[in-house]
Amino acid sequence: MFAFFKSRIFPILLVNFIGILGYSVVMPILIFIVTDFGGNGFIYGILGATYPFFQFIGAPILGRLSDKIGRKKVLMLSQSGTFLAWLLFLLAFILPNTEVWGQNTELTGSYLMTLPLLTIFLARVLDGFTGGNISVANAYMSDISTDGDRNQNFGKMGASTSLGFVIGPAFAGLLASTIIGEVLPLLIAAGISLIAIIVIGFRLEESVPCIVDTGNISLKNVRRFFQVEHKDCFTEGSDALLPENRNGLKQVLKISGVPILYLVYFLTFFAFSLFYAGLPIYASGTLNWSAVDLGLFLAYSSLIMFFVQGPVLNRLSKIFSSHALVLMGSLLLATSFFLLSQRQLVLLYVAITFLSLGNGLMWPSFMALLSRTGNNSTQGAIQGYGTSVGSIASMFGLVMGGILFEKITTLVFMTGGFIFLLIALLIASKQFRNKKVKVLLPS
Repeated sequence: MFAFFKSRIFPILLVNFIGILGYSVVMPILIFIVTDFGGNGFIYGILGATYPFFQFIGAPILGRLSDKIGRKKVLMLSQSGTFLAWLLFLLAFILPNTEVWGQNTELTGSYLMTLPLLTIFLARVLDGFTGGNISVANAYMSDISTDGDRNQNFGKMGASTSLGFVIGPAFAGLLASTIIGEVLPLLIAAGISLIAIIVIGFRLEESVPCIVDTGNISLKNVRRFFQVEHKDCFTEGSDALLPENRNGLKQVLKISGVPILYLVYFLTFFAFSLFYAGLPIYASGTLNWSAVDLGLFLAYSSLIMFFVQGPVLNRLSKIFSSHALVLMGSLLLATSFFLLSQRQLVLLYVAITFLSLGNGLMWPSFMALLSRTGNNSTQGAIQGYGTSVGSIASMFGLVMGGILFEKITTLVFMTGGFIFLLIALLIASKQFRNKKVKVLLPS
């Protein structure tokens, strides 16, 4: 166990866990903050879409930048942006609740856009734009992984995410019930973000070779911070000098296997966005669940994923290929989405169990497949554009999920089930083509 804490993988797992924990501590109380400052459900939905929209813009930029100046530097920049965003969020609580404009229409409902709300929007814009730390962290994990431990490492990354989602919401209600209310979770989130910066600065080793070691950052070496040391890094004919490694979207899409994996990326995020948009409405409106009931339901899901992505995936990845695990996970997810339309409590918990098992097997294995494409000089761009694909899917899925649930109720979950069946077909066809190519290649 002590060896694990001293290992090279531990700091990036800790950074990922800390980032998710800071996010999940605040998310359960965000709707109450929005309404307290004059907003409504419409404003809450727009605020929710703000982060993925600006992440869609920022993630490829940060991903490509990490290929040039190193993962550690970009993770530091990204996490610093998150820390500043939480400080802006806290600023909203000391600003006067001045009305900027108001609206009351059939589409938007009645809301007031106040100065604190605008500040919160600005904070989400900053956090979204610098939110490429997920893609850069995945690129870092790809850098330090080998084909022998890739699945296990991405499983551990997923487990650290799940653990953050288990602990964060559990403490959110307790923290918000103190005398200073919603301010305490925000202070905790800012503190957690600051800890992540310290961990990156002191514990995280650079994973990209040939990057200048700038030491401590100061005004005198800001320019040097963005340098790449090319001497003795690349030889004539090196892959990093090839046109396909210039890391633009067109070049990334030319990399073998990337287009179909991006399609799976989009479909997965779209299906899960339908789930996350429809479930709260279903739970409160149809099942008459309380916030505690829903919180326990989701915490149970995250707890299962934590164990699946850790010891279970570690064992299964030694027996099955990444393609096989993604296929199995997709079929379990399809089954879970079909069962979610049932109102019996037992069946709903069976559904969320299948969903957790499927997601725990599928997503880390899928990320392992994506990390095998390209090379170290393109992995940041591949992960960055992948995050953008997921952000687009999330925006569309969250909007359509709410609309579709109003029209077709629980059939929206059936839609997600069919999407995962399509993903299973795509992965199966990809694996079949790969085997066919290997057979045709001369020995």
